[in-house]
Amino acid sequence: MFRFLALLLLIAAGPALAGPLPATVAGALNDARIPATAVAIVVRPLDGATPLVEHNPDAPMNPASVMKLLTTYAALDLLGPAHTWATDAWIDAPAVDGVVDGNMYLQGSGSPRFVAEDLWNLLRRLRVRGIRHIAGDVVLDRGVFDVPRIDPGAFDAKPMRPYNVGPDGLLIDFQTLRFTLQPDLGQTRVLLETPNAVLVIDNRLRSSDEPCRSDWKDRIRTQLAGDGRTLEFSGHYPAACGEKTLNLAPLSADAQADGLIRALWRELGGTLAGRVRSGSVPAGAQRVARQESPPLADVVRDINKFSNNVMARQLFLTLGNDTAPATPERARARLAGWLTARRLDFPELVVDNGSGLSRSERISAGSLSRLLADAWRNPVMPEFISSLPVVGVDGTMKKRLNGSPASGRAHIKSGSLEGVRSAAGYALDAQGRRYAVVCLINHPQAAAGGAAIDALLAWVARGGRDD
Repeated sequence: MFRFLALLLLIAAGPALAGPLPATVAGALNDARIPATAVAIVVRPLDGATPLVEHNPDAPMNPASVMKLLTTYAALDLLGPAHTWATDAWIDAPAVDGVVDGNMYLQGSGSPRFVAEDLWNLLRRLRVRGIRHIAGDVVLDRGVFDVPRIDPGAFDAKPMRPYNVGPDGLLIDFQTLRFTLQPDLGQTRVLLETPNAVLVIDNRLRSSDEPCRSDWKDRIRTQLAGDGRTLEFSGHYPAACGEKTLNLAPLSADAQADGLIRALWRELGGTLAGRVRSGSVPAGAQRVARQESPPLADVVRDINKFSNNVMARQLFLTLGNDTAPATPERARARLAGWLTARRLDFPELVVDNGSGLSRSERISAGSLSRLLADAWRNPVMPEFISSLPVVGVDGTMKKRLNGSPASGRAHIKSGSLEGVRSAAGYALDAQGRRYAVVCLINHPQAAAGGAAIDALLAWVARGGRDD
Protein backbone atom coordinates (compact mmCIF):
# COMPACT_ATOMS: atom_id res chain seq x y z
CA MET A 1 0.00 0.00 0.00
CA PHE A 2 2.82 2.43 0.90
CA ARG A 3 4.54 1.86 -2.47
CA PHE A 4 1.26 2.45 -4.30
CA LEU A 5 0.67 5.75 -2.45
CA ALA A 6 4.26 6.84 -3.15
CA LEU A 7 3.76 6.22 -6.84
CA LEU A 8 0.57 8.29 -6.80
CA LEU A 9 2.42 11.17 -5.14
CA LEU A 10 5.17 11.04 -7.77
CA ILE A 11 2.68 11.01 -10.60
CA ALA A 12 0.70 13.89 -9.13
CA ALA A 13 3.73 16.15 -8.61
CA GLY A 14 4.45 18.98 -11.05
CA PRO A 15 2.33 20.60 -13.75
CA ALA A 16 -0.36 18.90 -15.77
CA LEU A 17 0.94 16.03 -17.88
CA ALA A 18 0.22 14.96 -21.45
CA GLY A 19 0.22 11.55 -19.82
CA PRO A 20 1.21 10.30 -16.36
CA LEU A 21 4.75 9.26 -15.64
CA PRO A 22 5.08 5.61 -16.66
CA ALA A 23 4.71 3.39 -13.61
CA THR A 24 8.14 1.83 -14.12
CA VAL A 25 9.75 5.28 -14.27
CA ALA A 26 7.86 6.52 -11.22
CA GLY A 27 8.85 3.38 -9.34
CA ALA A 28 12.53 3.77 -10.21
CA LEU A 29 12.46 7.41 -9.09
CA ASN A 30 10.82 6.36 -5.83
CA ASP A 31 13.47 3.68 -5.26
CA ALA A 32 16.18 6.28 -5.86
CA ARG A 33 14.47 8.75 -3.48
CA ILE A 34 14.24 11.36 -6.24
CA PRO A 35 11.04 13.47 -6.13
CA ALA A 36 9.18 14.06 -9.38
CA THR A 37 9.66 17.80 -8.90
CA ALA A 38 13.41 17.26 -9.57
CA VAL A 39 12.73 15.58 -12.91
CA ALA A 40 11.74 16.90 -16.34
CA ILE A 41 10.57 14.47 -19.03
CA VAL A 42 9.21 14.98 -22.54
CA VAL A 43 8.39 12.12 -24.91
CA ARG A 44 7.06 13.46 -28.21
CA PRO A 45 6.27 11.59 -31.45
CA LEU A 46 8.21 13.06 -34.34
CA ASP A 47 5.10 13.03 -36.51
CA GLY A 48 3.83 16.00 -34.52
CA ALA A 49 1.16 14.23 -32.50
CA THR A 50 0.40 14.90 -28.83
CA PRO A 51 3.32 14.10 -26.47
CA LEU A 52 3.07 10.86 -24.56
CA VAL A 53 4.64 12.49 -21.51
CA GLU A 54 5.25 16.15 -20.75
CA HIS A 55 6.38 16.56 -17.16
CA ASN A 56 7.95 19.85 -15.97
CA PRO A 57 8.75 20.74 -19.62
CA ASP A 58 9.62 24.39 -18.97
CA ALA A 59 11.80 23.98 -15.88
CA PRO A 60 15.38 25.27 -16.41
CA MET A 61 17.65 22.30 -15.71
CA ASN A 62 21.37 21.57 -15.78
CA PRO A 63 21.64 19.16 -18.73
CA ALA A 64 25.26 18.02 -18.19
CA SER A 65 26.67 16.55 -21.42
CA VAL A 66 23.29 16.57 -23.15
CA MET A 67 24.14 20.23 -23.91
CA LYS A 68 26.46 18.82 -26.59
CA LEU A 69 23.33 18.20 -28.68
CA LEU A 70 22.82 21.95 -29.04
CA THR A 71 26.48 22.62 -29.88
CA THR A 72 26.87 19.82 -32.42
CA TYR A 73 23.54 20.41 -34.18
CA ALA A 74 24.24 24.14 -34.49
CA ALA A 75 27.72 23.43 -35.85
CA LEU A 76 26.46 20.94 -38.44
CA ASP A 77 23.84 23.40 -39.65
CA LEU A 78 26.02 26.53 -39.59
CA LEU A 79 29.34 25.07 -40.80
CA GLY A 80 28.17 22.07 -42.83
CA PRO A 81 29.10 18.39 -42.34
CA ALA A 82 32.13 18.73 -44.67
CA HIS A 83 33.75 21.59 -42.70
CA THR A 84 37.41 20.98 -41.84
CA TRP A 85 40.17 22.68 -39.87
CA ALA A 86 43.72 23.23 -41.16
CA THR A 87 46.96 23.16 -39.16
CA ASP A 88 49.80 24.88 -41.02
CA ALA A 89 53.59 24.78 -40.79
CA TRP A 90 55.50 27.97 -41.69
CA ILE A 91 59.16 29.00 -41.80
CA ASP A 92 60.56 32.53 -41.59
CA ALA A 93 63.80 31.75 -43.45
CA PRO A 94 64.33 29.64 -46.57
CA ALA A 95 65.63 26.11 -46.15
CA VAL A 96 69.22 25.82 -47.46
CA ASP A 97 70.74 22.35 -47.69
CA GLY A 98 68.02 21.07 -45.34
CA VAL A 99 68.63 23.74 -42.68
CA VAL A 100 66.10 26.41 -41.68
CA ASP A 101 68.22 29.23 -40.25
CA GLY A 102 65.26 30.61 -38.34
CA ASN A 103 62.02 29.48 -36.70
CA MET A 104 59.38 27.00 -37.71
CA TYR A 105 55.77 27.88 -36.81
CA LEU A 106 52.78 25.64 -36.19
CA GLN A 107 49.56 27.58 -36.63
CA GLY A 108 46.29 26.14 -35.38
CA SER A 109 42.76 26.88 -36.51
CA GLY A 110 41.04 25.50 -33.41
CA SER A 111 40.77 21.90 -34.64
CA PRO A 112 38.96 19.68 -32.13
CA ARG A 113 40.95 16.64 -33.30
CA PHE A 114 44.60 17.25 -34.13
CA VAL A 115 46.17 14.10 -32.71
CA ALA A 116 49.72 12.72 -32.60
CA GLU A 117 49.29 10.96 -35.96
CA ASP A 118 48.28 14.24 -37.59
CA LEU A 119 51.29 16.01 -36.10
CA TRP A 120 53.55 13.19 -37.35
CA ASN A 121 52.08 13.57 -40.86
CA LEU A 122 52.65 17.33 -40.80
CA LEU A 123 56.25 16.99 -39.62
CA ARG A 124 56.88 14.26 -42.18
CA ARG A 125 55.83 16.66 -44.92
CA LEU A 126 58.65 18.94 -43.76
CA ARG A 127 61.13 16.07 -44.02
CA VAL A 128 59.83 15.12 -47.48
CA ARG A 129 60.53 18.71 -48.52
CA GLY A 130 64.12 18.26 -47.43
CA ILE A 131 64.03 20.05 -44.07
CA ARG A 132 66.13 18.21 -41.48
CA HIS A 133 67.36 20.88 -39.03
CA ILE A 134 65.65 23.89 -37.47
CA ALA A 135 68.22 26.31 -36.10
CA GLY A 136 65.66 28.45 -34.30
CA ASP A 137 62.55 27.63 -32.28
CA VAL A 138 59.31 25.84 -32.94
CA VAL A 139 56.67 28.50 -32.31
CA LEU A 140 53.06 27.56 -31.51
CA ASP A 141 50.48 30.02 -32.85
CA ARG A 142 47.18 29.71 -30.95
CA GLY A 143 45.84 33.12 -31.96
CA VAL A 144 42.66 31.83 -33.60
CA PHE A 145 41.10 31.65 -30.09
CA ASP A 146 41.04 34.46 -27.56
CA VAL A 147 40.24 32.61 -24.35
CA PRO A 148 41.64 32.94 -20.83
CA ARG A 149 43.53 29.96 -19.49
CA ILE A 150 41.37 27.94 -17.15
CA ASP A 151 42.32 26.32 -13.86
CA PRO A 152 41.97 22.60 -14.71
CA GLY A 153 41.31 21.74 -11.07
CA ALA A 154 38.60 24.34 -10.52
CA PHE A 155 35.67 22.16 -11.61
CA ASP A 156 36.18 19.05 -9.48
CA ALA A 157 39.70 19.22 -7.98
CA LYS A 158 40.97 16.66 -10.53
CA PRO A 159 43.31 18.80 -12.63
CA MET A 160 44.97 15.91 -14.49
CA ARG A 161 41.76 14.36 -15.81
CA PRO A 162 41.60 14.88 -19.60
CA TYR A 163 38.01 16.14 -19.51
CA ASN A 164 39.25 19.21 -17.60
CA VAL A 165 41.60 20.35 -20.39
CA GLY A 166 40.70 23.83 -21.59
CA PRO A 167 40.19 24.95 -25.21
CA ASP A 168 43.26 25.83 -27.25
CA GLY A 169 43.68 27.34 -30.72
CA LEU A 170 46.37 24.69 -31.31
CA LEU A 171 45.14 21.72 -29.30
CA ILE A 172 47.63 18.89 -29.84
CA ASP A 173 46.58 15.32 -28.99
CA PHE A 174 44.01 16.67 -26.51
CA GLN A 175 46.96 17.79 -24.32
CA THR A 176 46.84 14.26 -22.94
CA LEU A 177 49.32 11.46 -22.28
CA ARG A 178 48.37 7.78 -22.49
CA PHE A 179 49.82 5.37 -19.92
CA THR A 180 49.48 1.59 -19.58
CA LEU A 181 49.46 0.09 -16.09
CA GLN A 182 50.73 -3.49 -15.66
CA PRO A 183 50.62 -5.10 -12.21
CA ASP A 184 53.86 -6.84 -11.24
CA LEU A 185 55.26 -8.36 -8.06
CA GLY A 186 55.07 -5.58 -5.50
CA GLN A 187 55.19 -2.75 -8.01
CA THR A 188 52.97 -1.73 -10.92
CA ARG A 189 54.73 -0.96 -14.18
CA VAL A 190 53.84 2.41 -15.71
CA LEU A 191 54.40 2.55 -19.47
CA LEU A 192 54.22 5.86 -21.33
CA GLU A 193 52.55 5.08 -24.67
CA THR A 194 52.47 8.65 -26.02
CA PRO A 195 55.78 9.79 -27.53
CA ASN A 196 57.38 12.40 -25.28
CA ALA A 197 61.02 13.41 -25.29
CA VAL A 198 61.07 15.36 -22.03
CA LEU A 199 58.79 13.69 -19.47
CA VAL A 200 60.41 11.71 -16.65
CA ILE A 201 58.36 9.14 -14.72
CA ASP A 202 59.03 8.61 -11.00
CA ASN A 203 57.14 5.38 -10.33
CA ARG A 204 56.29 4.52 -6.73
CA LEU A 205 52.99 2.84 -7.55
CA ARG A 206 52.51 -0.44 -5.70
CA SER A 207 50.38 -3.43 -6.71
CA SER A 208 47.77 -4.53 -4.16
CA ASP A 209 45.59 -7.61 -3.67
CA GLU A 210 42.41 -5.55 -3.38
CA PRO A 211 39.49 -6.31 -5.71
CA CYS A 212 39.27 -4.25 -8.88
CA ARG A 213 36.48 -1.71 -8.48
CA SER A 214 35.20 1.06 -10.72
CA ASP A 215 37.05 3.68 -8.65
CA TRP A 216 40.52 2.18 -9.26
CA LYS A 217 41.73 5.48 -10.74
CA ASP A 218 41.02 7.27 -7.47
CA ARG A 219 43.51 5.01 -5.67
CA ILE A 220 46.38 6.30 -7.81
CA ARG A 221 48.07 9.55 -6.82
CA THR A 222 49.89 11.61 -9.41
CA GLN A 223 51.91 14.75 -8.87
CA LEU A 224 54.04 16.89 -11.13
CA ALA A 225 57.37 17.73 -9.52
CA GLY A 226 58.67 21.27 -9.23
CA ASP A 227 60.72 20.95 -12.42
CA GLY A 228 57.48 20.66 -14.38
CA ARG A 229 58.79 17.60 -16.25
CA THR A 230 58.80 14.77 -13.67
CA LEU A 231 55.51 12.95 -13.05
CA GLU A 232 55.34 11.04 -9.78
CA PHE A 233 53.06 8.00 -9.41
CA SER A 234 52.22 6.64 -5.95
CA GLY A 235 49.42 4.82 -4.16
CA HIS A 236 48.04 1.35 -4.90
CA TYR A 237 46.82 -0.36 -8.04
CA PRO A 238 44.77 -3.58 -7.65
CA ALA A 239 46.50 -6.44 -9.45
CA ALA A 240 43.04 -7.88 -10.13
CA CYS A 241 42.46 -5.03 -12.59
CA GLY A 242 45.06 -6.49 -14.94
CA GLU A 243 46.39 -4.21 -17.66
CA LYS A 244 44.56 -0.88 -17.84
CA THR A 245 44.91 2.36 -19.76
CA LEU A 246 45.19 5.62 -17.85
CA ASN A 247 44.90 8.93 -19.70
CA LEU A 248 46.24 12.01 -17.91
CA ALA A 249 46.82 15.67 -18.73
CA PRO A 250 49.63 16.56 -16.30
CA LEU A 251 51.58 19.07 -18.43
CA SER A 252 50.96 22.60 -19.58
CA ALA A 253 50.05 22.99 -23.25
CA ASP A 254 53.57 24.20 -24.13
CA ALA A 255 55.32 21.44 -22.17
CA GLN A 256 53.13 18.71 -23.64
CA ALA A 257 53.69 20.03 -27.17
CA ASP A 258 57.43 20.33 -26.51
CA GLY A 259 57.80 16.68 -25.55
CA LEU A 260 55.64 15.37 -28.38
CA ILE A 261 57.14 17.54 -31.14
CA ARG A 262 60.72 16.73 -30.12
CA ALA A 263 59.99 13.00 -29.96
CA LEU A 264 58.27 12.82 -33.35
CA TRP A 265 60.78 15.13 -35.08
CA ARG A 266 63.63 12.99 -33.73
CA GLU A 267 61.93 9.77 -34.92
CA LEU A 268 61.73 11.33 -38.39
CA GLY A 269 65.45 12.06 -38.35
CA GLY A 270 65.12 15.80 -37.74
CA THR A 271 67.01 17.97 -35.25
CA LEU A 272 65.99 21.12 -33.39
CA ALA A 273 68.40 23.62 -31.84
CA GLY A 274 65.95 25.94 -30.14
CA ARG A 275 62.91 25.84 -27.86
CA VAL A 276 59.23 25.02 -28.30
CA ARG A 277 57.26 28.09 -27.25
CA SER A 278 54.13 30.13 -27.91
CA GLY A 279 54.09 33.00 -30.39
CA SER A 280 52.65 34.22 -33.69
CA VAL A 281 53.40 33.65 -37.35
CA PRO A 282 55.15 36.80 -38.61
CA ALA A 283 54.30 38.64 -41.80
CA GLY A 284 56.37 37.35 -44.70
CA ALA A 285 56.64 33.77 -43.41
CA GLN A 286 56.38 30.98 -45.97
CA ARG A 287 53.86 28.17 -45.55
CA VAL A 288 55.51 24.83 -46.25
CA ALA A 289 52.94 22.22 -45.19
CA ARG A 290 49.29 21.80 -44.17
CA GLN A 291 47.38 19.07 -42.35
CA GLU A 292 43.61 18.95 -42.80
CA SER A 293 41.34 17.61 -40.06
CA PRO A 294 38.63 15.01 -40.58
CA PRO A 295 35.28 16.52 -41.64
CA LEU A 296 32.89 17.90 -39.06
CA ALA A 297 30.56 14.92 -39.55
CA ASP A 298 33.32 12.67 -38.15
CA VAL A 299 34.22 15.14 -35.40
CA VAL A 300 30.67 15.32 -34.02
CA ARG A 301 30.58 11.52 -33.87
CA ASP A 302 33.60 11.56 -31.56
CA ILE A 303 32.08 14.35 -29.49
CA ASN A 304 28.69 12.71 -28.98
CA LYS A 305 29.57 9.01 -29.04
CA PHE A 306 32.25 9.41 -26.37
CA SER A 307 31.13 12.69 -24.76
CA ASN A 308 34.46 14.44 -25.37
CA ASN A 309 34.33 17.72 -23.46
CA VAL A 310 37.42 19.44 -24.84
CA MET A 311 36.37 18.67 -28.42
CA ALA A 312 32.93 20.14 -27.71
CA ARG A 313 34.54 23.28 -26.31
CA GLN A 314 36.72 23.60 -29.40
CA LEU A 315 33.68 23.23 -31.65
CA PHE A 316 31.69 25.77 -29.63
CA LEU A 317 34.45 28.35 -30.00
CA THR A 318 34.68 27.63 -33.72
CA LEU A 319 31.13 29.00 -33.95
CA GLY A 320 32.59 32.32 -32.79
CA ASN A 321 35.37 32.27 -35.37
CA ASP A 322 33.39 33.94 -38.15
CA THR A 323 35.26 37.05 -36.96
CA ALA A 324 38.67 36.00 -35.63
CA PRO A 325 39.82 35.61 -33.00
CA ALA A 326 37.04 33.50 -31.52
CA THR A 327 35.74 34.28 -28.05
CA PRO A 328 33.06 32.60 -25.92
CA GLU A 329 30.94 35.76 -26.23
CA ARG A 330 31.04 35.64 -30.03
CA ALA A 331 30.19 31.94 -30.00
CA ARG A 332 27.16 32.57 -27.74
CA ALA A 333 26.00 35.44 -29.94
CA ARG A 334 26.19 33.33 -33.10
CA LEU A 335 24.38 30.47 -31.40
CA ALA A 336 21.62 32.83 -30.24
CA GLY A 337 21.26 34.24 -33.76
CA TRP A 338 21.02 30.74 -35.19
CA LEU A 339 18.26 29.79 -32.73
CA THR A 340 16.33 32.92 -33.63
CA ALA A 341 16.69 32.21 -37.35
CA ARG A 342 15.29 28.72 -36.80
CA ARG A 343 12.43 30.13 -34.68
CA LEU A 344 13.59 28.24 -31.62
CA ASP A 345 12.76 30.37 -28.59
CA PHE A 346 14.56 29.04 -25.51
CA PRO A 347 14.14 31.83 -22.92
CA GLU A 348 15.63 29.77 -20.10
CA LEU A 349 18.80 28.85 -22.05
CA VAL A 350 22.17 29.53 -20.39
CA VAL A 351 25.26 28.51 -22.38
CA ASP A 352 28.66 28.51 -20.70
CA ASN A 353 31.12 26.50 -22.82
CA GLY A 354 28.83 24.31 -24.91
CA SER A 355 30.10 21.01 -23.52
CA GLY A 356 27.87 20.54 -20.47
CA LEU A 357 30.90 20.43 -18.15
CA SER A 358 29.49 23.39 -16.26
CA ARG A 359 27.51 24.23 -13.15
CA SER A 360 25.78 27.18 -14.82
CA GLU A 361 24.45 25.82 -18.14
CA ARG A 362 20.66 25.48 -18.27
CA ILE A 363 18.03 24.32 -20.73
CA SER A 364 14.55 22.85 -20.35
CA ALA A 365 13.30 19.45 -21.45
CA GLY A 366 10.74 21.17 -23.66
CA SER A 367 13.42 23.19 -25.44
CA LEU A 368 15.56 20.10 -25.98
CA SER A 369 12.53 18.27 -27.38
CA ARG A 370 11.87 21.11 -29.85
CA LEU A 371 15.57 21.11 -30.79
CA LEU A 372 15.44 17.38 -31.54
CA ALA A 373 12.27 17.79 -33.59
CA ASP A 374 13.88 20.62 -35.57
CA ALA A 375 17.00 18.54 -36.23
CA TRP A 376 14.80 15.70 -37.46
CA ARG A 377 13.52 17.99 -40.25
CA ASN A 378 16.95 19.40 -41.11
CA PRO A 379 19.08 18.19 -44.07
CA VAL A 380 21.91 17.42 -41.60
CA MET A 381 19.65 15.00 -39.71
CA PRO A 382 21.47 11.82 -40.84
CA GLU A 383 24.88 13.11 -39.66
CA PHE A 384 23.41 14.39 -36.40
CA ILE A 385 21.55 11.21 -35.44
CA SER A 386 24.42 8.93 -36.45
CA SER A 387 26.68 10.84 -34.04
CA LEU A 388 24.60 9.74 -31.04
CA PRO A 389 25.40 6.58 -29.05
CA VAL A 390 23.23 3.59 -29.91
CA VAL A 391 21.71 2.08 -26.79
CA GLY A 392 23.33 -1.24 -25.92
CA VAL A 393 25.68 -1.03 -28.92
CA ASP A 394 28.33 1.71 -28.77
CA GLY A 395 29.70 4.88 -27.20
CA THR A 396 28.64 5.89 -23.71
CA MET A 397 25.45 3.77 -24.01
CA LYS A 398 27.23 0.54 -24.93
CA LYS A 399 26.74 -1.15 -21.54
CA ARG A 400 23.22 0.08 -20.86
CA LEU A 401 19.96 -1.72 -21.56
CA ASN A 402 21.67 -4.71 -23.18
CA GLY A 403 19.00 -7.24 -24.09
CA SER A 404 16.14 -4.82 -23.37
CA PRO A 405 13.52 -3.72 -25.93
CA ALA A 406 15.48 -0.45 -26.31
CA SER A 407 18.77 -2.10 -27.27
CA GLY A 408 19.72 -1.06 -30.79
CA ARG A 409 16.50 0.97 -31.16
CA ALA A 410 17.50 4.33 -29.66
CA HIS A 411 20.17 6.96 -30.36
CA ILE A 412 20.70 8.65 -26.99
CA LYS A 413 23.16 11.22 -25.64
CA SER A 414 23.64 10.77 -21.90
CA GLY A 415 25.07 13.14 -19.34
CA SER A 416 26.24 13.07 -15.74
CA LEU A 417 27.63 15.48 -13.19
CA GLU A 418 27.43 15.49 -9.44
CA GLY A 419 23.72 16.02 -8.83
CA VAL A 420 22.79 15.59 -12.51
CA ARG A 421 21.73 12.68 -14.71
CA SER A 422 20.33 13.24 -18.17
CA ALA A 423 19.51 11.64 -21.50
CA ALA A 424 18.09 12.91 -24.77
CA GLY A 425 17.77 11.63 -28.31
CA TYR A 426 15.61 9.50 -30.55
CA ALA A 427 13.87 6.18 -29.86
CA LEU A 428 12.01 3.80 -32.16
CA ASP A 429 9.14 1.74 -30.73
CA ALA A 430 8.10 -1.76 -31.73
CA GLN A 431 5.56 -0.39 -34.23
CA GLY A 432 8.17 1.66 -36.08
CA ARG A 433 7.14 5.04 -34.64
CA ARG A 434 9.99 7.35 -33.67
CA TYR A 435 10.03 9.70 -30.68
CA ALA A 436 12.14 12.53 -29.36
CA VAL A 437 12.93 11.58 -25.75
CA VAL A 438 14.31 13.89 -23.05
CA CYS A 439 14.87 13.15 -19.37
CA LEU A 440 16.69 15.57 -17.02
CA ILE A 441 17.27 14.87 -13.32
CA ASN A 442 18.69 17.55 -11.00
CA HIS A 443 18.86 16.28 -7.44
CA PRO A 444 21.49 15.24 -4.85
CA GLN A 445 20.40 11.63 -5.46
CA ALA A 446 20.69 11.95 -9.24
CA ALA A 447 23.51 9.38 -9.41
CA ALA A 448 20.85 6.76 -8.64
CA GLY A 449 18.60 8.05 -11.40
CA GLY A 450 20.05 5.96 -14.22
CA ALA A 451 17.50 3.22 -13.60
CA ALA A 452 14.64 5.68 -14.13
CA ILE A 453 16.16 6.86 -17.43
CA ASP A 454 16.63 3.26 -18.56
CA ALA A 455 13.03 2.47 -17.57
CA LEU A 456 11.83 5.41 -19.68
CA LEU A 457 13.76 4.28 -22.75
CA ALA A 458 12.49 0.72 -22.39
CA TRP A 459 8.93 2.02 -21.95
CA VAL A 460 9.15 4.04 -25.18
CA ALA A 461 10.60 1.06 -27.05
CA ARG A 462 7.59 -1.01 -25.91
CA GLY A 463 5.26 1.59 -27.41
CA GLY A 464 4.35 3.23 -24.13
CA ARG A 465 3.46 0.03 -22.25
CA ASP A 466 4.64 -0.81 -18.74
CA ASP A 467 4.46 -4.59 -19.21
